[in-house]
Amino acid sequence: MGLMGLCERCKKAQATFHLTNLEASGNKVELHLCERCAQEEGHLQVKPNVNINDLLDSFVSSSKSTGGSYGSLICDECGISYVEFRNQGLLGCAKDYEVFKEPLLRLLDRAHDGATHHTGKIPSSLGMPRTTLQDINRLKRQLTEAIAAEDYERAAELRDRVRGLENP
Repeated sequence: MGLMGLCERCKKAQATFHLTNLEASGNKVELHLCERCAQEEGHLQVKPNVNINDLLDSFVSSSKSTGGSYGSLICDECGISYVEFRNQGLLGCAKDYEVFKEPLLRLLDRAHDGATHHTGKIPSSLGMPRTTLQDINRLKRQLTEAIAAEDYERAAELRDRVRGLENP
């Protein structure tokens, strides 16, 4: 295996710290830094005699806490920031739903694969396939993406699958 490459910040030292983040838009952003630059940018906080679990916790929370372009959102009522919410997974008050509305909608969209409401599933005891409205909507979104990417062969396959599910 060859060299990993130079630090993107100082361009001098070997990059040993590799951070991958997803922006709010869904784009993947990679950052390759040496240990010193990672520490200076606050991505890595190494303490003397640090235990490996503490180091891993530090890495996970630094990669999780960036919050994308929403990192500066703060509720003026309870004082919680969007970054704190992302780290803890808990909102501070009812007003947070309004303050963090856009990033919360994005999170829900990703978590529910684009569904805007719970569509449920067919009980397996009925002996029917577990096809749901959510599955059909997911295929329709993939169909739209395939058409946009001009992948007409895949689009035709997806169209046929949607038709088959809608008209069994």
